[in-house]
Amino acid sequence: MDTPGTQPTDASVNLRQRIWQVIAEIPRGTVATYGQIAELAGLPGGARQVGLTLSQLPAGTKLPWHRVINAAGRISIADPSRQQALLESEGVVFQDDRVSLKRFRWRTG
Repeated sequence: MDTPGTQPTDASVNLRQRIWQVIAEIPRGTVATYGQIAELAGLPGGARQVGLTLSQLPAGTKLPWHRVINAAGRISIADPSRQQALLESEGVVFQDDRVSLKRFRWRTG
């Protein structure tokens, strides 16, 4: 990805766009893991890259970033209350700060 203070390369812009496109497809009421997004974007093993890309989203984005959680079914951001509220408003249920991936994981293909 890009280093702060440098111009993004064509490859990093393309990667970012692929990640965003996958996230845009996550249906309401479902979640996807960082690793799942990486796989679908053609970046196997790139879960951290997905997290970095999400951390750099522009303010006011319409991308459903809140539908991305970690492989343990938990929210990974420092203040999870907003993300949890957004997911709950879509019908995603939390039990002990965790989402059942068996029940709510986005099924592709």
